[in-house]
Amino acid sequence: MLVLGIETSCDETGVALYRLRPRAGAPGEQRYGLLAQALYSQVQMHAEYGGVVPELASRDHIRRVLPLTRQVLESSGCALADLHGIAFTEGPGLAGALLVGASVASALAYALGVPAIGIHHLEGHLLSPLLAEDAPAFPFIALLVSGGHTQLMRVEGVGRYQLLGETVDDAAGEAFDKTAQILGLGYPGGPAVSRLAESGRHGQLKLPRPMLNSADLNFSFSGLKTAVLTAARRHGLGDPQIRADLALAFQDAIVEVLTVKALAALEATGLDRLVVAGGVGANRQLRQRLSDTAAAKGYRVYYPDPVLCTDNGAMIAFAGALRLAHLHPTTRAFSVRPRWELDELAPV
Repeated sequence: MLVLGIETSCDETGVALYRLRPRAGAPGEQRYGLLAQALYSQVQMHAEYGGVVPELASRDHIRRVLPLTRQVLESSGCALADLHGIAFTEGPGLAGALLVGASVASALAYALGVPAIGIHHLEGHLLSPLLAEDAPAFPFIALLVSGGHTQLMRVEGVGRYQLLGETVDDAAGEAFDKTAQILGLGYPGGPAVSRLAESGRHGQLKLPRPMLNSADLNFSFSGLKTAVLTAARRHGLGDPQIRADLALAFQDAIVEVLTVKALAALEATGLDRLVVAGGVGANRQLRQRLSDTAAAKGYRVYYPDPVLCTDNGAMIAFAGALRLAHLHPTTRAFSVRPRWELDELAPV
């Protein structure tokens, strides 16, 4: 099964081709897995405004999605006629941006006579570590940490997700972006704060760890963001070293909270495998802290390739292939869901 995946939920246009591994005993394909992918980021366009402008994002997706599709097909040596299905991000995300991918995917599928299937954006992220050679087996705990979401999920299989905890206010990625604004850094905030933190000094500034010792697995980062603003006003940001120290103190706080909560989820469920996905999952300090702490307790942590941490077409093509192998969409109608909970998905 060869599936084209199209991702247009926010400010990256991603297109990829994934061929599902043949079943045991079935005639094998010469090549399977991720055959090709292409990604165009709108970061430079939105940097001028300090965040994503939905209308500009939608218009740019229109310009990029078909050329990227041609690029992926050419680089893989495949043709449109070879496709068995097309997957697109149905939600959550920006409504206008989602409509671009959904309409293009559905039109192509109709013209080719193949099924189109809408994929949950977070399911794509959650399953992306399974694209690696050393993929985790079900069940596992998933830490989804991005600009819009911070959640801990128990994952029993595709579509079988149990929410264990989530942020009660700001997501971790949003806190990174707001902290970057306070420190006068560029957009997107996560990479900029992490780069500045590399020259910071540990222990110079102390920030709170919200809900670190709560009796549940929920998160809160709004108060941490406010604490950064208070510290910036108290110490001033004229000294570059102070700015670096504050960036490091913020990153230390985020990393400690995410690590403690993730390991608490493993202990509470009795599972020993943790999957980390989403844009913040590319943070080097988070990966190091999680891996070291988990290893000391006998747990194993799995990460997607850093290029698959941000939004991409590969995760949508992969999730689409897994679902199309078991489901057979019968309607040509399509929709988008700017708000969509993971627990609404049907299990495979």
